[in-house]
Amino acid sequence: MNSKILPSDLLRYEGCTLTGALSVTMQVQDAVTVIHGPAGCAHHNFSLLHATAAEQDGVRLPPLVPTGLLENEIIFGGEEALARTLRRVADDGPAAIFVLSTCITETIGDDVESVCACDLGLPVIPVPTAGFLGGAFSDGLNMALTTLATRVGNDDVQERTVTVIGEKNLEFEVEENFAEVERLLGLLGVRVDVRFVRKMRFADLARVGSSSLNILRGPDLIPIGEALKRRFGTPYIDSFPIGLEGGVTFLREAAASLGISSERAVETETAQQAEMLSSFADMRGAAVSLDPLTLGSLEYAPVRRVMAALDLKADTGDAGLSLPYSPPVGTAGIRRLLHRWRRRTHA
Repeated sequence: MNSKILPSDLLRYEGCTLTGALSVTMQVQDAVTVIHGPAGCAHHNFSLLHATAAEQDGVRLPPLVPTGLLENEIIFGGEEALARTLRRVADDGPAAIFVLSTCITETIGDDVESVCACDLGLPVIPVPTAGFLGGAFSDGLNMALTTLATRVGNDDVQERTVTVIGEKNLEFEVEENFAEVERLLGLLGVRVDVRFVRKMRFADLARVGSSSLNILRGPDLIPIGEALKRRFGTPYIDSFPIGLEGGVTFLREAAASLGISSERAVETETAQQAEMLSSFADMRGAAVSLDPLTLGSLEYAPVRRVMAALDLKADTGDAGLSLPYSPPVGTAGIRRLLHRWRRRTHA
């Protein structure tokens, strides 16, 4: 079997465009997302989102409604089914309705935007998410964020406030990663005002343009950072801090963007990093087995530097220790990784 993945094949391994968009819209807690398509598209994603929320200690059921197209609508068009569903959902009084299209409805040519333009007394926002016609999870996520970004407002600018943009809502350590960013910003006396989009209400969109600084989850969101910068003049940092060096760089970049000093915060963080590494001195010199291809990638350079600091030896001859799906965020991310490795090496 050929296990090599060509760059042109990567989209096949990302997941559904619809799921990527849902990972954003479902985080607007007083809105409802309507999936325009067969019931299976909604059922599959409901199960995935519910299971992910449970892993993250969440108990809230996803506010998700399907139009549930059957054979007749798929042949003759599903616009009336969508209109009926929107009227039924609007009667329950959500703050907004997001409408996500599916491969079926895009292929048969339903005019989703026209149906969504009807006056229901609340915002009805279409997000095109037909992955079958080209696209993957990341495209759906970016499309949803881009669509919502066109609706954000800018109340009076709040000094020393930050908007966090594009958190990976389905990753296991999403809250831990946010907590690390929040901790680092706290060293600068800066607070997070809005998480765009995680655990927010629709009205919070009015504050997205009011922060002094935007922080993107990763460089793939730079187009959104640029769009908000053009519209509101808000500077941005293009990634969460990765590893120990990333934490220090993050403090300096945030302080420079906000026009404040980073000296004391950097000193505090550098001391904490040294103390953290010293607490793992019992691992010094241990041999750890890692996938050499993954560890050799540029995004895992911070992990290689931590291994060097603790004199950990890379041994590729065993089943080995796992690397996280995403590179570890800040000092806390490295600490969690080393805790996992310590348990394995001492087992």
